This record gives sequence, structure tokens and C-alpha cells, in this order.
Amino acid sequence: MREFGLFLGQMIRKPAQVSALAPSSRHLARALAEPIGPQTGLVAEFGPGTGTITRAILDRGLPPENLTLFELNPVFARRLHSRFPGVRVENRPAQDIGTAGLSGLDAVISGLPLLSMNEQLQHAILSAAFQALKPGGIFVQFTYGPRPPLAHGLQHELGLEVRRGPQVLLNMPPARVYHYHRISAQAPRAA
Repeated sequence: MREFGLFLGQMIRKPAQVSALAPSSRHLARALAEPIGPQTGLVAEFGPGTGTITRAILDRGLPPENLTLFELNPVFARRLHSRFPGVRVENRPAQDIGTAGLSGLDAVISGLPLLSMNEQLQHAILSAAFQALKPGGIFVQFTYGPRPPLAHGLQHELGLEVRRGPQVLLNMPPARVYHYHRISAQAPRAA
């Protein structure tokens, strides 16, 4: 309940940074973290909020020192830093992943509300993520709608393919997980 109170307080104070009605359920968090395991290398999480998805990632056996969180909200970032010792917390936007010195990632798990963002911002976030991911790396995203969260044109421009993951009915609202991969080793085109 404390986490929900923190979430609700930040949603009221900074609605543009939160953009959700409730934190992700533990069921959605587990579905997002499913590709992660003890042997996974480096992972970044975008928009961890109160840490529900972070907890699920660590519960999959990923060592804390292999996880970097990108959280724009400073209150959430401070809470994450104290809640998850050993995890690197960056209080900056997801598209800054390259300037944070990260590369060779195996996965990026995103809790960002991509559909509420304009295409230019989506492009910046996904381009930066795929530049930080190693070949074969995965970008995991969820959405509440019936279609993938990236417009087909943007997906094509970035050279990505998408695979539907699990549907999570025990979330408010129900959600669908999607897995994005780069089609080829070619880097995405700059904006």
C-alpha cells in the first residue's frame, strides 16, 4: 500500500512523468521480466516507477550490479536507490542511455507509456535503446491496447520486428507484452 500511496502522490504532483492510473501489477511485471535469467548479462529498465518490474527482474536471478534503471521522476529515483542496493539508478530520461555509458546490453525492459509520446520521442528512445543493445538483444514493452505500441512506420524505419508476448488479464487495465528485435545487425537510422 505504501508503494501505491507514493505512486498516487507522484501521479497527482507530476502527471506528465507518471502517465498511468496505477503501478504495474506483479503479474505484468513477471511477464515483462520473463526473458531475464541468472545468465543474462546487462539489462536496463526504462521507467521503473515504484519498482514492481525491477523486483520481478531481480527475482529472475539477475545480479543487481547488472541492472541499470532510468527513472525521470526524482522522488521515484531516490526510492529505487534505497530499495534496491547494488542496482544503478540514473535519474534521467531513457534516451540518455548512450550518454550514461551503457552498451552491450542483453535486454531493455520498458515500463514507459510509449503510446502517450509523440513519434519523435518514441524514435529517440528506441534508437538509443537499440544502439545500447548488443546484436540479438531484446526490447520488451507492454501496452494496454490491442495493437503493438510502436506504429508500423516507425518500427520499419528502425529496422525492428515484433513478436507478441503474453496477455496479462490480472493487471489494471489488462495489458499485452511485446518483444522487439533488430531485423539485421544494421544500426537504426538517425532522425
